[in-house]
Amino acid sequence: MALRILVTGAAGFIGSHTTEALLSRGDRVVALDNFNDYYSPERKRKNLEEASAAGRERLEVVEGDIRDRALVRKLLSTGFDAIVHLAAMAGVRASVEDPWLYYDVNLTGTLNLLDAAREFGKPNFVFASTSSAYGATRVVPFVETDASDRPLAPYPASKRAAELLGHTYHHLHGIDFTALRFFTVYGPRGRPDMMAYKVLDTMRLGNEIPLYNGGRMHRDWTYVSDIVSGVVAATDRRLGYEIVNLGRGEPVLLADFVERIEELAGRKARLVPTPMMDADVAYTFADIGKARRLLGYEPRVDVAEGVQRFYAWYTANVA
Repeated sequence: MALRILVTGAAGFIGSHTTEALLSRGDRVVALDNFNDYYSPERKRKNLEEASAAGRERLEVVEGDIRDRALVRKLLSTGFDAIVHLAAMAGVRASVEDPWLYYDVNLTGTLNLLDAAREFGKPNFVFASTSSAYGATRVVPFVETDASDRPLAPYPASKRAAELLGHTYHHLHGIDFTALRFFTVYGPRGRPDMMAYKVLDTMRLGNEIPLYNGGRMHRDWTYVSDIVSGVVAATDRRLGYEIVNLGRGEPVLLADFVERIEELAGRKARLVPTPMMDADVAYTFADIGKARRLLGYEPRVDVAEGVQRFYAWYTANVA
């Protein structure tokens, strides 16, 4: 049966792919986005236009902000089966510079959605969280039972706070709340501040970019279609309150990831070895056993294939 789903941050990287996946299977989607200028609003509009090809007649686009409580209440009053809450200020490093904005959007915006969900039908609530919530954990691979109580920057702190708020609304009001902790996502429509995009930009534009810790950092690179498969699966399942990792479960050295891109491009990136920030960690590695068990999640795109797909998209759409 087709569902009516609110997708917040629908014009962004993961949001546009999620919208496309939901439309492709016949759902009706209300796409909420404020089209802010964190990166090009024109790029975001193009993302959503591309996604809408999967079912334009079943897509309604609303331009607005999750911090607008009246707008959120008005939207939720129309009735939804599920909320896929992807809207956020993203990025560990940028959050250090403007923590007020990150908390306003990521926590107050989530509160507005949760409270409207409580008032209007209690739709299934799927929340985009982050592997950064684990902080400098010594538990490897990262597992959801970790305390995750010492985040290293305002961004993961705001996401962890929103996870806890979700538990409060589950406990008090019976809202089904699934927090999906995304690991390092990459792929077509990626944000310009993401590493894969920046590496190709430095080749195209000639600018230098930092290579933190000399590239001696492992990341659990996860292709966007695999992440979206987990998001869609969570949308279909009312699980009570759960926190679930979504990654590939296969850490790859940053230097090796960059080298794969350089081999495809036939050029070297202009990289400047830079010390790792205090807000960063040297290793991420998802235990995805819980995602497999609860969501039937199975990542399918390895890094070699994923980088090739991203490179093809970039050269066709950006370069």
